[in-house]
Amino acid sequence: MSVSIREALVARFRRPAAAPAADPEPATEPSQTETASQSETPSQSETEATSPPAGRVRRIAGRALTTGAIVLIFAALILPNVLSRFHKPGTYFRLPIEGFLAIGLLLLLPGRWKRIVAGVLGAGLGLLTVEKALDIGFYKVLARPFDPVLDWELFGDARNFVRESAGKGAEIGALIGVIVLAVAVVALVTLAALRIAKVTARHRQATARTALAGTAAWVVCLMLGVQLFNNIPVAARSSALYAWDRAHSVKRGLNDEKNFAREVKVDAFAATAPDQLLTGLRGKDVMITFVESYGRSAVEDPALNPGTVEVLDEGSATLAKAGFVAKSGWLGSPTSGGGSWLAHSTLLSGVWINNQKRYRNLMASERLTLTSLFKKAGFDTMSVMPGATRAFPEANFYGYNRVFDSRNTGYVGPKFTWAPQPDQYTLSWFEKNVRGPAHAPMFVEMPLVSSHTPWAPLPTFIDWNDVGDGAVYHQIKADAKKPGAVWKDPNKVKREYSRSIQYTLTTVISYLEKFADENTVMVVLGDHQPAPIVVGDGASRDVPITIVAKDKKVLDRVADWNWTDGLKPAHDAPVWPMNQFRDRFLTTFGPGTGDVSRALSPPRR
Repeated sequence: MSVSIREALVARFRRPAAAPAADPEPATEPSQTETASQSETPSQSETEATSPPAGRVRRIAGRALTTGAIVLIFAALILPNVLSRFHKPGTYFRLPIEGFLAIGLLLLLPGRWKRIVAGVLGAGLGLLTVEKALDIGFYKVLARPFDPVLDWELFGDARNFVRESAGKGAEIGALIGVIVLAVAVVALVTLAALRIAKVTARHRQATARTALAGTAAWVVCLMLGVQLFNNIPVAARSSALYAWDRAHSVKRGLNDEKNFAREVKVDAFAATAPDQLLTGLRGKDVMITFVESYGRSAVEDPALNPGTVEVLDEGSATLAKAGFVAKSGWLGSPTSGGGSWLAHSTLLSGVWINNQKRYRNLMASERLTLTSLFKKAGFDTMSVMPGATRAFPEANFYGYNRVFDSRNTGYVGPKFTWAPQPDQYTLSWFEKNVRGPAHAPMFVEMPLVSSHTPWAPLPTFIDWNDVGDGAVYHQIKADAKKPGAVWKDPNKVKREYSRSIQYTLTTVISYLEKFADENTVMVVLGDHQPAPIVVGDGASRDVPITIVAKDKKVLDRVADWNWTDGLKPAHDAPVWPMNQFRDRFLTTFGPGTGDVSRALSPPRR
């Protein structure tokens, strides 16, 4: 027994040598203890039966990683940039040609270059995935895709909105979350691409067959126009086309600067003498009053207009009874869902301002605005900005003599989420402290903010005598609905949006009835439509606009605008691009029509 064990041990541990070993030491017999230990050690077959070997675990883990990498790359390639596509089955039954072509490219490359190219392709796809995610957010808020050249500055405004609505902690948390998520997406997609490159190198033949078969199937589906669900083609090339479109959007953004430089110099009123400006409004107080997020849908969408139409119809009757005349139409806004300052600058400058780059360039130009032209004509120009919480350096460009904002209007009440103060307080303070006392004819731009998202909590309209310094709003806010209760249900969001519009319109109508006189001329308009969560995808960018005056001679001048009588524009009332309003207004209220009216494009109906 001992001899056989000794021979087995010698055979097991003997190492092959290049030359015969000399004088090997004689093997010693194992002790009784060793023999017993060996007899108790389980055999290899027994070990394999009781616990899986490490190699098998590694194989399972490797296959799981490879499967995960393939799924991640596939998901990144077919990911839509519009949220509504996620609910369509056809989105997921697609063959992305980019994946098959990338695999073919990796098969042709030598080892080191294979990893480099895979890393570059993975990082590029990760960045495209991040940009698609940005598109989804921009479509839901601004009803347009993210512009990789012009929209970076909007992230600062988004941070300000989060801070002012939810506090500094929420701002920091949101910023960290967005950065971590973006970095994680790029890193994971890059690692997935490297994993696939590694598998490609190990299984060249199987990978080549897969790439060829997939490409052939894609070509057949493309030629036959195969669509399984929702009229979405099976042959997908969405990521390639998306990357192409993004590259061209960069080019368009760069070219737009040259176009803007030409547009901003075209000004029919740049050389107009002061005594030839706004002769039809001399001695008047002219107010341009923006109602936040007041769009066509608030007037015409059956899901939103109950209550709003009644406010407009009853308001028209109330103002007519008080001796006012009103006419209404539509303007096409350059923005939707947000970016109010783009609409303000478009209306006042007469130049189409639909992105931040154009806005910055406008502020650096010498373009005359409605404000500066009123100033040139001898009016006292001012802005009343209840939503502003810090200095407004653009005031010099616009031509304001004075700027009033939430810091110098004496409000002691609470904020209503984003809105620093209610619209009724703003108008009450303005009447008591600016317009009420003896004053020179004035031009006022006033963007009201109570209908700004998130539409909760909302103030309520109260007696003007009770407004005071705003302290009364503490209890009103305490009794109002909270954002968390509203935003759980899209129908509640729509309902509260409508209520916010009704509140501001009620406030403006009541202000006119109570405080306006023969010298008051007010232009009331929306700045943009609300976000798609309220109006849905594909809503127009039209906003209502109304001009109200007690002096009928003022409204006689706008008879050829063909606007609708009253506060509610008819569905087929003319629609002008918002940038045309400045020149039409100046022409209508100047000494003559001149040539500018012929230069304007016809209204849209």
